[in-house]
Amino acid sequence: MRIAAISDIHGNLPALNAVLADIDRRGADLIVNCGDILSGPLWPRETAEVLMALHLPTIAGNHERQLLHCAVALGGSGDVFAYEETTAAQRAWLGTLPACLTLEGGVQVCHGRPDSDLDYLLETVDTTGSRPATPIEVTRRLATSAGQGTSLVLCGHSHLPRMLQLPQAPHTLCVNPGSVGLPAFDDDHIAFHIHQAGTPHARYALCERDTRNAWTVALIAVAYDWQAAADRASRNGATDWARWLATGLV
Repeated sequence: MRIAAISDIHGNLPALNAVLADIDRRGADLIVNCGDILSGPLWPRETAEVLMALHLPTIAGNHERQLLHCAVALGGSGDVFAYEETTAAQRAWLGTLPACLTLEGGVQVCHGRPDSDLDYLLETVDTTGSRPATPIEVTRRLATSAGQGTSLVLCGHSHLPRMLQLPQAPHTLCVNPGSVGLPAFDDDHIAFHIHQAGTPHARYALCERDTRNAWTVALIAVAYDWQAAADRASRNGATDWARWLATGLV
């Protein structure tokens, strides 16, 4: 069983197309989308067209919720842009997406944590910024959701490609594939922090289960025309996004 995990596309169509082409070249039985799909100053409508046609197992991230909330109140600039650029049918599709999924073979999918789309699973934010979460912290965050049969947890939200094997039974492997479409950002949820992948590549993960139910994971960085994405963000007034997209650095 080979699962390609994608997350945090943020309307970056050329990055998504490059990742899908790379997955097709390497081969996968299933592609799973971990949320934050359209929001941002890029190509939300065109990205929705591609993904809706693929019918991938897909969950909602915090930005799906925030984008849809723009119907009743203005939100962040990236959510407002995507709301205004997408069709009613595309927004209706977002509204059907679940917060979490459980797939065959003990695979759980969430955006941030199983109980929160705003908080990270594999990172901890405090007054000093963001740091990798400890196995004990992650175990506690999964305590009510990761059952005895859970072998793999796929998450997103932090945009940082990362893996953590939990030492306690059931020895769950947690994987964040990184971000397809936005390799760096800053945020002030809980406290100000910076996440940056260090390069502008589009990221995803390829997870393969063997006959012992053990997972081999490749965290993959794909080259694409990131300058075109940066230029698009700049034309739409998002100079911070333009810098993040062009460099992978804050």
